[in-house]
Amino acid sequence: MKSLPPPRVSATHKVPTGIAGFDEITGGGLPRGRTTLLVGGPGSGKTILALQFLAHGARDCAEPGIFVAFEESSQRIVANAESFGWNLAALQKKKLFFLDAQPPPDLIQSGDFDLGGMLAGLDAQIKSMGARRIVFDALDVVLALLSDPATRRQEIYRLHAWLLARELTGIITAKAGGDEDSNASQQPFGFMQFMVDCAVILNHNVVQGVSHRNLRVQKYRGSSFDENESPFLIGASGLVVDAAHARVRVDAKVSNERVSSGVERLDTMLGGGYYRGASILITGFSGTAKTTLSGAFAEAACRRGEHTLFVSFDSDRNEVIRNLASVGIRLDQYIDNGSLRMISARSIAGSAETYLVRIQTLAKEHGARCVVIDPVSTWYKSANDLAAQSVADRLIDWSKGDGITMVCTSLLDEMSNQTDSGSPLQISTLADTWIHLSYLMQAGERNRGLSIVKSRGTAHSNQVRELILSDTGVTLTDTYTAGGEVLMGTLRWEKERAERVAAEAAEANAKLKRVKLDAEEAELEVRLKSLQTELVAKQLEKELLVRSIQSHEGELSRGRTQMKELRGADATNAADKKDSP
Repeated sequence: MKSLPPPRVSATHKVPTGIAGFDEITGGGLPRGRTTLLVGGPGSGKTILALQFLAHGARDCAEPGIFVAFEESSQRIVANAESFGWNLAALQKKKLFFLDAQPPPDLIQSGDFDLGGMLAGLDAQIKSMGARRIVFDALDVVLALLSDPATRRQEIYRLHAWLLARELTGIITAKAGGDEDSNASQQPFGFMQFMVDCAVILNHNVVQGVSHRNLRVQKYRGSSFDENESPFLIGASGLVVDAAHARVRVDAKVSNERVSSGVERLDTMLGGGYYRGASILITGFSGTAKTTLSGAFAEAACRRGEHTLFVSFDSDRNEVIRNLASVGIRLDQYIDNGSLRMISARSIAGSAETYLVRIQTLAKEHGARCVVIDPVSTWYKSANDLAAQSVADRLIDWSKGDGITMVCTSLLDEMSNQTDSGSPLQISTLADTWIHLSYLMQAGERNRGLSIVKSRGTAHSNQVRELILSDTGVTLTDTYTAGGEVLMGTLRWEKERAERVAAEAAEANAKLKRVKLDAEEAELEVRLKSLQTELVAKQLEKELLVRSIQSHEGELSRGRTQMKELRGADATNAADKKDSP
């Protein structure tokens, strides 16, 4: 007997939700033609996620949808969603249909009921508009009217079979009861978790006064997915999910391009500036000019025409702009022309996870190539969450993956020894460049010092420079040492002044010695000329004497010869006789 071939199983096809990050967590979206269960407490975002799924399908995927509301009226749901800019009212004309299925408040139940009548009515609507997506919001409200658990289970399976038969991509939302952190199977109507192909749990908790929103995919048949909790926020355009856990790390593109720090002499110390796409950590105590260096970097980026995002925690943006203007850094002009976007936030007003998602969203919306976070250490406050370390790591990982040059400042606690770690978040090991700002106390003065702890791939300066702020900008002075100690401020001024006085005195003394030597030289030259004249006279006198002697001897010789000739003597013999002994 010939055996039958095994049943053909097709891969799970997926429907994008249009929710940033969520499609990455699920590997592409929700399972097409199957049912997904959303479980969460009040305010956890179930209805918003479902609505965003429908709006994206109707607007961007040519997939009309139906929303069945069991708890809140469709009119209020549409009105509440207007703040997200989805324009549901326009989509309702042809692509979206809302069905109010709330039980009347004065309902008195007599006997059993089922969902058959409602589903029959939906069949006609599906055919007329060609619906491909459907949402049953707060199904638990109507199921609670059924006292018999077996009947409830029967109606749920009826709904599931109805969805599968019509190959609709469906979402069912249900409230979580008891502990929100428990599994969906432990919640009321938890058996739905076994029935559906995908289950997502949404949590909204408050930890130490700070709101936290997280979601986790509990199951996803036929597909791999991220099993970790992922933070999300409800922003101006709907849900935004941080999918850092699910994002496959691709080797970031390494650039040899240098970008200016905004301080010319710091660029020189760094061998030309920061690398494009690098992460820079600036640490220091309060008042060491961390924000000033960040502002200089932002200004330099805007001058290059690069969109920049500046996030200031615990400081108002107008104060930051005013304070930076006092040192010659004027950011208001770049805010006006749209190059720079500055936002202010209070670190205690949200979790680190929330701010990570917001920063990523703002950077994407603004098209930022440079990002400044001042300071990132506020995430470590006791009022914030314990996952701040992980968030900081993911922040740097995200910036590198997107090729964003990011500057983060970190406030060090003067009462603790954090200099070695660079930040309470321990991110100095991940940063490509670490600049440390410090104070040097000398002679009753507090002066700022700057040093580069590390800068990967750069032969950077290892000297400590004095950082000086003035109304003309930020400058770094050359290293000045005396007796092996770096001098700054008044001590440096006094030492330089003393050296200038000593140099001036030495120069005056040298000039005086030169004048004296010039005089002595001139005197010697005069004496030398006199002696030379006297020597010439003596030489002439000597020459005249020689000539006189020679002339006299010649005259004597000629006189004797003439005398001999006059006497008639034999000159030759006479001469011979004279020569003979």
